[in-house]
Amino acid sequence: MSDTAYDLKATLWRWSGGPNATDWFFVTIDGDAGEALSATALMHRLETGRRSGWGSVKLGVQVGETAWRTSAFPSKEQGWIVPIKAAVRKAEGLVEGEAIALQLRF
Repeated sequence: MSDTAYDLKATLWRWSGGPNATDWFFVTIDGDAGEALSATALMHRLETGRRSGWGSVKLGVQVGETAWRTSAFPSKEQGWIVPIKAAVRKAEGLVEGEAIALQLRF
């Protein structure tokens, strides 16, 4: 992972897998950070000869005072999606539909 950091705002949204499934919360990453994620995924594939699981890119994320490690996943619609876990949403008081400031490092 490099020391490149991207500061951005993204809207927190919910994905529901159905009535008996757990809901997941994500932000969508596009623009410069999305292009950099795509380039990082491509470089990994060229260097190793294989794609990471689900085409993911490992990264560090910080929202407010909370920092953690996760992965970004390519979206079928646009850009990349980054999961925002429940502990982070609770610690930072995040709600669905809210634009949140975050920093990505990869």
